[in-house]
Amino acid sequence: MPPAPRREGLWLGLAVTGLAGACLGAGWWLGQLQSGGGPDGPGSRPGLERQAADLRRRMDAGEASVAEQQRLLELLVALDRKAEATPLLERLADQQPERWSLRLLLAEVRRDQGDRSGAERELRQLLNQRPDQVEALQLMALIQVETGRTAQAVAQLEAALKRAITPKLRDTAVPIGLLLANVHQRQGQPGKAEAELIKLNTQFPKDPRPLLARALIQQERGDTGAAQNTLAQARALGGDKGDPRLDEVAASWGLEALRPKPAEAPLRENAAEQSPERPAAGSQSP
Repeated sequence: MPPAPRREGLWLGLAVTGLAGACLGAGWWLGQLQSGGGPDGPGSRPGLERQAADLRRRMDAGEASVAEQQRLLELLVALDRKAEATPLLERLADQQPERWSLRLLLAEVRRDQGDRSGAERELRQLLNQRPDQVEALQLMALIQVETGRTAQAVAQLEAALKRAITPKLRDTAVPIGLLLANVHQRQGQPGKAEAELIKLNTQFPKDPRPLLARALIQQERGDTGAAQNTLAQARALGGDKGDPRLDEVAASWGLEALRPKPAEAPLRENAAEQSPERPAAGSQSP
């Protein structure tokens, strides 16, 4: 079985949702663990391997604390030794059911190893306890889309969105609605996706994310003018000083190029008026 595509295919990223949920990728772990410096330092790969070996010996001897088991898990994921990380993750997730991020990470690791059914099993267990956990809904939707069950993804997200807006609006409605719009987009239904985003923008007029997502759809269909206008509306929500996080999200979605460039023609004309006798570079006098 070929490796599963990465989650970035869904343009609702965890950072975009504004949620500080589980940090799932091995790259995140490695970035946190490699702060030790030199090639043989504690943050180097040989250093991480030694730490993992020491912690593995302590765990096999029954001497590892919960914190040490957590550290070993981080090291194994960082070192891409996910087959070893899986049983440890299973044990920790069962021992600490209140830490939903462990179950989510286990689902991510299973999917990364090509075990989509195992990943879905973990997600169902998590969603039974926390039916509106956005990160779990995101990964479940991606697996369903990958396996040709887009209708299931739509139905599950529509149900979650209904719970998030009735009897009153909740903050989770925005990321769930973004996911639903993205699934419609991946189905080749940009009209439905944009309609969902317009509805979200009406319900949450101070949240720039629906506008950003709509600008992306407009950009993808080649309507650059509309995308620029929508992006300007999103930026206006940040006030005079703007919101740097908005620019970061826009750039991550490929929208940075849509920022209007300042006009330069008046500057060039003024410069010409100040020195009318100086020929332009590379030009010849008549």
